[in-house]
Amino acid sequence: MSRASRSGWLRHDGVELRRLARWGAQRGPDAWLRWSPPAFGLAFAALLPSARRAVRAQLRRVRGPQPALREQLEVARTFARFASCFAESLALGGPRGREVSHEVEGAPNLDAALAAGRGLIVVTAHTAGWDAVGASLAARVGREVVVVMQKERDAAARDLHDEARARAGVRVVHVGDDPLAALPLLAHLRRGGVVALQLDRVLPGARTLAVRLFGEAAELPAGPFLLAAASGAPVLPVFARRLGLLRYAVRVCPPVSVERGASPAVMGEAAGGAAAELERFVRAYPTHWFPFG
Repeated sequence: MSRASRSGWLRHDGVELRRLARWGAQRGPDAWLRWSPPAFGLAFAALLPSARRAVRAQLRRVRGPQPALREQLEVARTFARFASCFAESLALGGPRGREVSHEVEGAPNLDAALAAGRGLIVVTAHTAGWDAVGASLAARVGREVVVVMQKERDAAARDLHDEARARAGVRVVHVGDDPLAALPLLAHLRRGGVVALQLDRVLPGARTLAVRLFGEAAELPAGPFLLAAASGAPVLPVFARRLGLLRYAVRVCPPVSVERGASPAVMGEAAGGAAAELERFVRAYPTHWFPFG
C-alpha cells in the first residue's frame, strides 16, 4: 500500500474509512455497530498523536489540568464517542432501517422560537451526534432543515456522508467562504425554513465576532448573526450528546433575539450569549465535543 493510501485510511474524513464505516453501520449486526466503533476510535487515538494532543489540550482548556490517568481516560472516551457517532450517522437510511432516537431537553424553547414565524437559525457545534440535531429538528418541526458546512477536502467522502444525511431529512450545503455569499438563505428563512450553522469552526476569510470562551478571548463566525440581523429570525443554540446505541439527547437553549438591522454591538452580544451556552454545555459534557481540525 502506498504512503498516500495509508494516509487516506488514517484520515477521519477520508472516503476509505467512511466506506468501511458505512458498510458496517448499515449492514452489520447491532453488536458490530455498538462495539466496533469505539475500538476503531481508540486505534486512531493511538495512531494519530497530533489529534490526541489536540483533544488533550481542549480538555485542559475546559477543565484545567487533571490527574494523568483521568486525562488519558477522557481523551480515550472522546475518541471512542466520536467513532460511535461517526458510524451511527452513516447508519441512517440503510437497508436495516436503523433510526436515531432522541430526547429533547428544552422543547418549549424550540416552540417559542418557531412561534415568531420568521424561520429559525440554529447554531450548533461539533458535539456528539450533531448530525442528529438536524434530523431531530426536521422530524419535530416538519420543515426543511438546511445545514451549512465547510467543504471537505475529499469530495467522494463528502458525497457519501451527505447521502445518509439526506435520507434523514437534512439538506447539506457546502461552502468554501462566507455562507451568506453562497446560498439564498434569506429566502429559505422567509419560507419558514430552518438553517443550521456551526459555531466552533471559522471558515477562512469569513467575518467573526469577538467573544469570551472558557475564560479566554475567542472568535465565533459572524454568519449566523448577520443572517439574523437581515431576516429577523431568532438564533437558537442547540447541542447534542450521545446516550447509547443510536440514542441522543438534544439540548435546546433559550432563543437569542437579533432584530432586523441590528448593530455590530448587538450582534456581538448575541454571539456572546451563544458562546456562553456552548461553554455551559461543553463544561458539563467535555468528552462529547470533538475538537478535530
